[in-house]
Amino acid sequence: MQVATGSIIISTTALEGSIFERSIIVIAEKNELGATGFIVNQLLPQSFNHLEEFKNYPSFPLYNGGPVEQEGLFFLHRIPDLIHDGIQVKDQVFLGGNFEDALELIHQQSSVITNIKLFIGYCGWDAGELEAEIEEGSWIVTNALVEQIFETTNTFNWQLLYSASIKK
Repeated sequence: MQVATGSIIISTTALEGSIFERSIIVIAEKNELGATGFIVNQLLPQSFNHLEEFKNYPSFPLYNGGPVEQEGLFFLHRIPDLIHDGIQVKDQVFLGGNFEDALELIHQQSSVITNIKLFIGYCGWDAGELEAEIEEGSWIVTNALVEQIFETTNTFNWQLLYSASIKK
């Protein structure tokens, strides 16, 4: 299976002991220059309002998106009618957009918790790098739908995806 924008990849046991152990990653962008993605199943112990700039906001889950640009805050969402200017990843999932729109929704504590994922950092691969890692057996491209990243960790977890993917 080819990796593309919107694909969900999971780490194999070859990556045990690394930062990517038991990781589920959504590929947010894939082109001739390489790929960018976010780890969607590594919840950080601190929430969004623990960041100094956002201390007056309500608690909101924050994920470790990956080892690159650990000072950066990124987000994926599925509410383009409420968060404008996002880049479509696939179907109804968007990367970024107007951060002020996202902040307003988080501040209002509306039902955004199931529609936005916030990340510190991201994962990045140069051209051909991710394909080589897939070929060597570090990653499996799954049949999971990108919308599933917004589901709880109980229904969208590494073990379930890994078990389903190796049975193919």
